[in-house]
Amino acid sequence: MKVNGGALKKFEADASESVLQKLLHSFERYYNVKESGVVAPFSAEAEFHSHSEQYFFVKAAHVANIDSHEYVFFAEVDVLDEALFEQLAVLAWEEGLSRIHPYYGHRNSDVTLIILAQKIEDSAITYINKSKKSKSYKLSFYGWTNFRALAYEVSSGNAVSNRHGSDLKKLVGTL
Repeated sequence: MKVNGGALKKFEADASESVLQKLLHSFERYYNVKESGVVAPFSAEAEFHSHSEQYFFVKAAHVANIDSHEYVFFAEVDVLDEALFEQLAVLAWEEGLSRIHPYYGHRNSDVTLIILAQKIEDSAITYINKSKKSKSYKLSFYGWTNFRALAYEVSSGNAVSNRHGSDLKKLVGTL
């Protein structure tokens, strides 16, 4: 069966949109997800904030506050190559860092980039595998930030990630 180019592109866009909606739905339980008012080229964002406290026997003997945060940026592209990945990674990293305010009780804040692509170039696969960004604040006494990246090829179902984002593969494994 032949499909004209316009119908095929619409089918690919619909497939990518449904994958994005499934991903966002899986994030909704623990993250604050928004699709409107997001930073430009991203389709959606999700934020996670966790606060815990440590005590010594009773609450009056307060030892420490521990805060963890995660900022997730979702992007949809047709073809992912090295240059486009680097551009999206830099934008996500800078936007995530602008939201981080380290202090003594800050444990970590991770910046995550999830890219849904119709096709991932071979050169981009090795580049994504090797990508790493991290930052520590005051010798890690004020916490640290790691960059996690995942690219998912919608047409084939293949996923590629960097070392910190390897656990994200489980997330797209069910799509």
